[in-house]
Amino acid sequence: MKVRGLLVINLLLAAAMAAFGWWAASRLAPGTQLPIHWNASGEADGFASATPALLMPVGLSVLVGLLMAAIPRMEPLQDRLEASAPVLRASWIGVMLLMVYVQVMIAAPALGWVIGTDLLLVGMGVLLVMVGNALPKSRPSFFVGIRTPWTLTDTDNWIATHRLGGKLMMGAGAVMVLAAFVPLPPEWRLSAMVAPLIVATLVPVAYSWWLWRNRPAR
Repeated sequence: MKVRGLLVINLLLAAAMAAFGWWAASRLAPGTQLPIHWNASGEADGFASATPALLMPVGLSVLVGLLMAAIPRMEPLQDRLEASAPVLRASWIGVMLLMVYVQVMIAAPALGWVIGTDLLLVGMGVLLVMVGNALPKSRPSFFVGIRTPWTLTDTDNWIATHRLGGKLMMGAGAVMVLAAFVPLPPEWRLSAMVAPLIVATLVPVAYSWWLWRNRPAR
């Protein structure tokens, strides 16, 4: 799997984000606090000094980019890595774009921009849909996909589990996007986001065990 192109794009984007962060911080008075966390109602409930707050998404973007670039080199199952490349690429691109939006959200109050958290939920939901759509195309890998003892040792189990996991993840993403636009009480919105994620995470694991437990005798 070739990662150089995406890594270069990631680093260039991070450099542009860093420049924007320094520019935005230079326009603010010393001691200005910017939001770095939002509750289920979309209200800021965590703050940090301007420069660290604006550069935090930059650091996270670079860290994720280096990790994604290192995974293909560390993967023992090189012969199956290319099949899992769409999952890795979708995750990588999605995280890069999310970090850009998070930085804009952090800078918005100080620059007089009105940006809600709803679009962040949309972005996270779209990321889940992208990854879920790519999951069924993957093959056993130690770093990509739903890695259980039963999927890693049986390609058929891996394929069946990832078909189900992909559908559940796409469903969780769709629910998250819907929750961004439907007026819900904060606790309901939080449940609407967390519950599908739990289902999309735990059900495929249980399903992979069930497939192993009920596999035909060999």
